[in-house]
Amino acid sequence: MSMTDSLLQTDDMSAASRLLDAGFAERSVSVGDAMVSYRQCGSGPVIVLLHGIGSGAASWLHCGMELGREAQVVAWNAPGYGNSTGLPMAQPSAADYAVRLEQFLAALGIQECLLVGHSLGAMMAAAYVAAGRRRVAQLLLLSPAQGYGSEALRERGATIASERLQALAALGPQGMAQNSSGRMLSPQAGEAARAMVRWNMARLNPDGYTQAVHMLCGDDIHRYVPAAVPAAVYCGAADVVTTPQASSTLAEAFHLPFGLIDAAGHACYVEQPAAVAAVIRQHLKQLFQD
Repeated sequence: MSMTDSLLQTDDMSAASRLLDAGFAERSVSVGDAMVSYRQCGSGPVIVLLHGIGSGAASWLHCGMELGREAQVVAWNAPGYGNSTGLPMAQPSAADYAVRLEQFLAALGIQECLLVGHSLGAMMAAAYVAAGRRRVAQLLLLSPAQGYGSEALRERGATIASERLQALAALGPQGMAQNSSGRMLSPQAGEAARAMVRWNMARLNPDGYTQAVHMLCGDDIHRYVPAAVPAAVYCGAADVVTTPQASSTLAEAFHLPFGLIDAAGHACYVEQPAAVAAVIRQHLKQLFQD
């Protein structure tokens, strides 16, 4: 049993914190007038991991360290998350996050990577690839958020934005973590996974989260067809946030293969890190076989 497997069987976040500091430590890099913080481990071909709206780079700890045995793993804190500088506009689009991602990859000297985006990170990843940038050789979208920026969903998006920002004002990140983390995982998830979700959500930067809410509710992933590189869509089989049906329908619309992560809710890579790492590893091998 690996160290990460052992930690997944306990709710001791102090142990996870020690592992973060020792093997997946936070770093930062300047991108013009801004800063991007990130976590990194391993060496070899590069895998870049993008988290969702209620999370951060640290959430990739167990999945990232599994992958770090054979690849260089880079998990960013999106603008306004962790120690990353927020974006200059109040209501950014996925394309605005993609511009910062390009600056980040350039600053690290990454010329080719497998890009993995989870939830809201999937919208950012799709926008990056749709812009025709050439640093991504393959794209994986995990439980992709699709946004509410279409004409049909705009009113619903305004309601969701209002609800989320009211919750932030009333509860703060720690209160949100206690109230909302349950929807991120399957009913069978262990306490370690639940503790990890709460730990990350409690550390949200309110300003960065607010920008991300505006992106979720004002943009639409269908504007960003990632046709430039090979890609695939996966979803937790028990995901109640970006459901298997919704994710499968998106995969069909983008003409991409679709797969399920068994025994996993929305935060599939937190709940089933070894299974998600195996999926990513499979695509990494295909990439270099080709």
